[in-house]
Amino acid sequence: MTGPVDPVEGAGPVEEPVPAPAPRRAWAIDTTPLRNPDYRRLFWGVAATMLGQQMTLVAVPYQVFALTGSSLLVGVTSMVALVPLIVFGLLGGAIADSMDRRRLMLVTGVGSAVTSALLAVQALLPGGGNLWLLWVLTACVSGFSAVNQPTRSAVIPAIVGAEGVPAANALAMTVRQVGVIVGPLLAGVLIAVGDLFITYAVDALGFVVAVLLLRGLPPLPPGRVAGTLRLGAAVRGVGEGFAFLRTQPVLLMTFVVDVIAMCFAWPQAVFPELSEGRYADSPNSLGWLFAGVSIGALLMGLTSGWVSRVDRQGAVVLGAIVVWGVAIIGFGLAPSLWLAVLCLAVAGAGDMVSAVLRSSMLQLAAPEEMRGRMQGVFLVVVAGGPRLGDLRAGAIASAAGVSAAMVSGGVVVVVAMVVIALVVPSFWAFRASRSTYATVPAGEPRPSSPAPESGEGRPGPTAP
Repeated sequence: MTGPVDPVEGAGPVEEPVPAPAPRRAWAIDTTPLRNPDYRRLFWGVAATMLGQQMTLVAVPYQVFALTGSSLLVGVTSMVALVPLIVFGLLGGAIADSMDRRRLMLVTGVGSAVTSALLAVQALLPGGGNLWLLWVLTACVSGFSAVNQPTRSAVIPAIVGAEGVPAANALAMTVRQVGVIVGPLLAGVLIAVGDLFITYAVDALGFVVAVLLLRGLPPLPPGRVAGTLRLGAAVRGVGEGFAFLRTQPVLLMTFVVDVIAMCFAWPQAVFPELSEGRYADSPNSLGWLFAGVSIGALLMGLTSGWVSRVDRQGAVVLGAIVVWGVAIIGFGLAPSLWLAVLCLAVAGAGDMVSAVLRSSMLQLAAPEEMRGRMQGVFLVVVAGGPRLGDLRAGAIASAAGVSAAMVSGGVVVVVAMVVIALVVPSFWAFRASRSTYATVPAGEPRPSSPAPESGEGRPGPTAP
């Protein structure tokens, strides 16, 4: 049966309109990027490494405490991991903007696999391991990860195209949340039976799988001609990235809003006090509190189909962070564990929307040759903000109580988002369809540098 004839042209069938997706599909997570074989390799590489990485994040502090019996040294271990994360997060972004990104992911993936294997071996040493060796290897794992993560994020636009970036980010962040929930549970089981070796070995095996998958990717050069890697050039590249960022209020605000949300409303530091006080009568209250944010983020990820179609990304980011702030206020006042976990889940859902869209804004509104450095700064902000938030929440909770710490922080976050919407209207008005740099698909020839259109005193958008 042929389609209807066009009454104007007089001949030729008219293409039938494509029916709108069913409501279920409109809300379900958008899996379109998984049709791309190159993105599938990247996605399953993330999935393979995330479980083991989360297991290692549990195993390392446990092993440090088992070796030393000191919570202070467990805290020092966190700093041992944070310093290389900051240093190599910034340098790694600059490196990703100066050499083939596929090659860089392979190098850092192999380095991570070897380091995780060495962690497994040191767990077999007499006495249950060696603290100094554990710290050195932890720093190496953090350094490799700090280079690998910005590079992975920077290649997404070239692999899936500008229109597929939000959906690709939602998929990657959702599988990470699965790892955040399942990894610690599995690590707890293995640690309970005294098998740290297998805990670390799973991490090493995940990186091996990821490297094998990444080998099938095409070359992924940066937006400029890739040259010889030099440390001095990488350091200068970091400076160039910050100089560029100062001229881009929209990109700068993607970091500022997250720092505000994490510094003033990150709740993790008060979980132990709540589990031993307000919720002491509830079974496994500490575990539920730690899982709350991730549960909400995972559920949002699974129903994030609408996020992939958001055009007013700046406005939705501000709205999502307001949801985070209001949910944290509710958490601070919650009289029962189930209500507290519900509030944390709502906060996690808001944070998931914010993270997906902020990452997409960075990938789309930054030129190709700057994407690695912008993702490096993103990694540092994501890693550092919660640690500052722990310090603030712990200090205020000790002085004035948990409710005061959480409610005051949530109020600050909500007010700050309103102020940003008024003071930085370009962020509120940001549209993905009007602010996207041209992206050359993987495997196609690239110009030595993009030629953005001009407009309003800043790099202008290209046609979507």
